[in-house]
Amino acid sequence: MGPGVAERLLTGRHRDRLTALARTDPRLIAHDLESPTPAVESALATAETLLTCWGAPPLTAGALARAPRLRAVVHAAGSVKHHMTDACWERGIAVSSAASANALPVAEYALAAILFAGKRVLPSARRYARLRTGHDWAGELSDAGNYRRTVGIVGASRVGRRVIELLRPFELRVLLHDPYIGDPEAAELGAVRTGLDELCAAADIVSVHAPELPATRRLIDGRRLALMRDGATLINTSRGSLIDEAALLPELVSGRLYAVLDVTEPEVPPAGSPLYTLPNVLLTPHIAGSLGGELHRLADRALDELERYGKGLPFAHPVRAEDLGRSA
Repeated sequence: MGPGVAERLLTGRHRDRLTALARTDPRLIAHDLESPTPAVESALATAETLLTCWGAPPLTAGALARAPRLRAVVHAAGSVKHHMTDACWERGIAVSSAASANALPVAEYALAAILFAGKRVLPSARRYARLRTGHDWAGELSDAGNYRRTVGIVGASRVGRRVIELLRPFELRVLLHDPYIGDPEAAELGAVRTGLDELCAAADIVSVHAPELPATRRLIDGRRLALMRDGATLINTSRGSLIDEAALLPELVSGRLYAVLDVTEPEVPPAGSPLYTLPNVLLTPHIAGSLGGELHRLADRALDELERYGKGLPFAHPVRAEDLGRSA
């Protein structure tokens, strides 16, 4: 696990449950599998399962050679792409991920962003702070509100699907773009499937939930940004690389578009970036995913999977090598 992450994940009750499920020392945390400490090397020699999280070191062929009995990896976080190597899949190691659990707070963040965007909460709050007096808000916000707004969801990922589910109680029209699903599945989710260009042109709010892949780099480019309606809001909780930020900035500086950005490229914008100060931008420091108390959900999900493995049951949330080409 990454430095500090394990300590936040494995609190008292989780440590107790872990030691009840497996022969392990929860205090022993491996940060380097290429040049492990003697204690870690000894543990790897007999380990059948690894419990990993954000920042876990790659399971290279060299690392696997030190773990001849390793048969499963339980990842208490989202994507496994950063530490699962070809050598792992070639050995046939079973892999589980808590990605579905981590999707929940991201979807909740997106839901809040969508509803606040429709209500024009951000620009109203900032303008109110400047005026500090009475004002004709009803007149100024005559185009605000969420009734029958059109929301475009880009990507039927775990997060995208959960966002659509959370939007069901509201009287919104939901469009969905995902190249891997058809009209019937989209309708079952509660959305209308459409092309990405059509979605960008029709939606009042576009929320991006596609995975980071070579094919999705700059998915929302200058041409598609130009298709978006004047006053539309772009929300990104996926990865910064999915949006052409160089093309987005002029749209934001001009005030034509609004944005809620939890991720950017680079991950931390330069100190002089206008994203920090533009009144039509809400910029947050990659906090949509699990943090604080939400980490306990990830630990619970991982320990549930470890318990299933100990009982000889298949993982409830498996990760397969063939799925990684179109998932995060």
